[in-house]
Amino acid sequence: MANPVPSAAVSEPGSTVINATLDTSVYIRALHFGGPAAVIIGHARAGNIGIDISDAIVAETIRVLRDKFHWDGYSLQDARGKLLTLGNFVFPVEALHVIQEDPADNRILECAVMAGSEFIVSEDKDLLRLGQFRNTKIVSIRDFINLALSPAQ
Repeated sequence: MANPVPSAAVSEPGSTVINATLDTSVYIRALHFGGPAAVIIGHARAGNIGIDISDAIVAETIRVLRDKFHWDGYSLQDARGKLLTLGNFVFPVEALHVIQEDPADNRILECAVMAGSEFIVSEDKDLLRLGQFRNTKIVSIRDFINLALSPAQ
């Protein structure tokens, strides 16, 4: 892994935890580059937010880290283990065909629908263009940090 994921402060007792499905681009940014995406992961580890994730999201993240960023097998296995324990693991049952330009983006929507996520966090233009899908708001990393992780929350 290129950059360790920072930790965040622990949520206060009685606070409402926001649930989000993160697009694979968010995991890749967090795991490989750090920065604002890593802040989201740190908050998830601290229990400040809930992360909904599926096998398809984990598999796509690992594939990109392997094929595009040439991560070695040990680092990939470590990343897979961390992703699997990061949040609420769901098994989507509804196959969606909403985004024709990139059908893999539909796996993000399927996870969010199955989990009842309040947000999808993404930097993908096809997902962001939707703005909302069913009851789930689709926002960028920065917007999610401002909306869900601001001190007022």
